[in-house]
Amino acid sequence: MEHLTTGHDEEFRQLYQKYYRPGVHFLTSILKDKEEAENMVQDVFLKMWLRKEKLNFDAHLQAYIFTSLKNIAFDYLKKLAKDELARVQFLQQMQNTEATVEEETFLRLSRAVERLSEKRKMIIRLTIEEGKSYQEIADIMQISKNTVKNQLIKAKQHLRNTVDFSVA
Repeated sequence: MEHLTTGHDEEFRQLYQKYYRPGVHFLTSILKDKEEAENMVQDVFLKMWLRKEKLNFDAHLQAYIFTSLKNIAFDYLKKLAKDELARVQFLQQMQNTEATVEEETFLRLSRAVERLSEKRKMIIRLTIEEGKSYQEIADIMQISKNTVKNQLIKAKQHLRNTVDFSVA
C-alpha cells in the first residue's frame, strides 16, 4: 500500500473495495442506520484520498480506517444528542411560554368578567362554567330566552373589545 501516497488510483480502489463493506457493517452496528453508515464510510475514504500524501499507511492501515470510522460515528452521535437536547429544551420552553400566555389570558379574561354587570356575569358563568342552555338560564334568572341571548352577545362583545388576546 505504499503506492497510495504517490497517487496510484488502482491501489486506492482496492483498498476501498476491501474495507467498504466491513466499514459499513461496523458503523451500522453503532448507528443502526445503514444509509448514514454508507455515507460516513465514503466520507472517510474521501478524506483519506484527499490527504493521502500526508498519511502514513505503512503500519496499521486497518486500525487507521476503523478508528476514523469510529471517531466520525461518535462525533455524529454527539451531534445528534446535542440536537435532540436543544429540540427538547426548545419544546419545553414553548410549552412553558404557551402555559404562561394561557394563564395571563385567563387572568385578563377573569378580571374583565368580574367587571361586567351582575346580570351579564351570571349569564356568562351559567353558560360557560355550568353549560346551561339559554332556556335554563332564562328559567333560573326569570327573564326571557331572548334577553339571555342578547345579554350574552353583548357580554362577549364587551369582552372581545376590552381584553387583549394577543400574545405579549
